Amino acid sequence: MNGSHIAAQSGQYPAFTIFSIGVVCALLMALWCSPERDTTNEFFVSNRRVSAGQNGLALFGDYISAAALLGVPGLIALNGYDGLLYVLGPIVALPLILVLIAEPFHASGRFTMADSMARRLRPRPMHKALGISTLAASMLYLIAQLVGAGALAAPMLGISGPTAQRLLAASLGFLMIIYVVIGGMKAATLMQCIKAVVLLAASSCLAVLVLSKFSFGLDDLLAASARMHSAGEEFLRPGHRFGDGMIGSLNMFSLQLGLVLGAAGLPHLLMRLCAVPTARKARTSVEGATVLTFLFCLTAAVLGFGAIAVLGGDAITPPGNTATLLLAESLGGSLLLAVICCVVFATILAVVAGVMLTAATSVAHDLYSAVIKSGRTSDEKELFVARASVVVIGVIAICLSMLAQNINPSVLIGLSFAVAASAHLPTILFTFYWRDFTTTGATWSVYGGLISSVGLTILSPAVSGSPSAMVPGMDFSYFPLQNPGVVSIPLSFLLGWLGSRFGRERPDRVRYAAFEARTLTDTKS
Repeated sequence: MNGSHIAAQSGQYPAFTIFSIGVVCALLMALWCSPERDTTNEFFVSNRRVSAGQNGLALFGDYISAAALLGVPGLIALNGYDGLLYVLGPIVALPLILVLIAEPFHASGRFTMADSMARRLRPRPMHKALGISTLAASMLYLIAQLVGAGALAAPMLGISGPTAQRLLAASLGFLMIIYVVIGGMKAATLMQCIKAVVLLAASSCLAVLVLSKFSFGLDDLLAASARMHSAGEEFLRPGHRFGDGMIGSLNMFSLQLGLVLGAAGLPHLLMRLCAVPTARKARTSVEGATVLTFLFCLTAAVLGFGAIAVLGGDAITPPGNTATLLLAESLGGSLLLAVICCVVFATILAVVAGVMLTAATSVAHDLYSAVIKSGRTSDEKELFVARASVVVIGVIAICLSMLAQNINPSVLIGLSFAVAASAHLPTILFTFYWRDFTTTGATWSVYGGLISSVGLTILSPAVSGSPSAMVPGMDFSYFPLQNPGVVSIPLSFLLGWLGSRFGRERPDRVRYAAFEARTLTDTKS
């Protein structure tokens, strides 16, 4: 079954009608949620008045994208045990944020990562370095979401052809530009909360239907999935996706490292920590998001094994993005398929809104206000630049997504996680927990992590050298691993240490003591 078959089964007109209603509702929500006061604090972080419960839902919604709903069950259906790696990463990542990052980041931050780092390091270099890396990670994530939007939404609506996919992706992108410009963080939070509830309800319902086919026995489900897959019992053992050799093991480890550590450095997740009033509430919101993510990952695993067990191996073809949709059509008919399609639309729109707002905040607050204007600008001008940046970033992302329609979005998402893990996380941890860390070490770590993760990905098999690569007709895959995390992340930590130890700048331990006191007491002065 392919995308056109899905459209035929679900009926393109019901899906199109529901999609159109969703678009209208999104615009009405943006108008309803428009900031009460036209200030940067209101636009960027909703004046820190988001409740812990709302922020937990929104944080979960920001983390779980359409790739998780469609791609993860598909990868499990195709690769069995190895596909579970994509489930384990999110389960481990949020507790890492909870334990090491949530409270000190909220206590020291204002809007962006650079605000937090600039509390103890020199502000201008930190805003410049982290502004550039935030923009890079956000643009990669944003382009991947828009590419996925065109590829997945078009067949659901009965639209075919690359031109139609590009136009649909552009339409969704422009919708989100309008939404974010009008509503800011408040509107993005509301959309994420609605999306999170609908996503959990729909995926849980589908998982219950799968389990009911096997008398709610997990053993029966796994046994049936192994019987239906060509690999047999090997389907439930490691090595099916990456192989059993050293390269395969390194690929698996590098992927896990990137997924776990990358989430802890994703700018749009960290920005959410500043939307609640206190550090304790930031921690509570991460705790809630962790529980919701764990529940979703359990359902994703059930859907993945259920897809192969119910549909059979011949029905699911790489990259497996239609597995969840085909399973919904098989178990619940056109009605359930239409519901899942609409959940996919909501998921894409919500994630695009959050990432777009984060990128615009970094441009306006880090690069314009702190770097170009050296902090000497008015709140009104910074807010104007932020809204203008939403438009510019959105248009650039739309144009690049049109050029990248034939690229697998998972490559861009993996690179975004690699950039976050390599360029952001070492600097964050060193800033919070190492008193001898310096601005030199921070800039070396950020730029080194950014350059190495992007450079190694370009030289990896994910970009060239295989039929499934981004550029299948060429071969410059000199780096053997598909994910650079196992090299770029330790390199970034090493550069941060070397720059701090051997750079000309001496560590300011008095400033670190004041910073530490601030993060421990959540002092806002």
